[in-house]
Amino acid sequence: MFSSPLVLQIPSSMQMTDEQFFEFCQVNRDLRIERNKFGELVIMPPTGSETGNREVNISGQLWVWSEQDGTGITFSSSTGFKLSTGAERSPDASWIKLERWNSLSPKQQEKFAPICPDFVVELKSPSDNLQTLKEKMEEYMNEPGIQLGWLIDRKQRKVYIYRPELPEECLDNPASLSGESVLPGFILNMSKVW
Repeated sequence: MFSSPLVLQIPSSMQMTDEQFFEFCQVNRDLRIERNKFGELVIMPPTGSETGNREVNISGQLWVWSEQDGTGITFSSSTGFKLSTGAERSPDASWIKLERWNSLSPKQQEKFAPICPDFVVELKSPSDNLQTLKEKMEEYMNEPGIQLGWLIDRKQRKVYIYRPELPEECLDNPASLSGESVLPGFILNMSKVW
């Protein structure tokens, strides 16, 4: 197995349609696959057990808040979204307002939905490159609908907060994170993440 993301360049004559890419991901369910805006396939190694546990703590806290709030829905790290650039991305946790989600057809909702979540979280694992993740966060911030993003670096105990058209903000070792006006009342307890 590989320890860092593997990028496969695909000749232009062999580029997959959205349907073919979805099918490719379905027959390779054990792989974590994204497609960047250049059509390259990015195959990521599985997370380690510790990172996987922290990821589910983030998703769990977000899901509990979302169920109580009722204005949107939460997605897991295995969910793919098709961005306006053509990239298909799978944030570690995400949330979309119900009215935006419900504006998609059932067919669009079934596959890699052509929508960027309102809120995304990326959790840096030991195999991830921080700069690559920052670029991915910037990619999200250029998408219609995005309102807030968190990039969490557990090893350095830093959280990078992203908002559209604003500079990145870095917090050192926060005890909690606020969902601000995007996710009113959502507070992520970082003791479950660090």
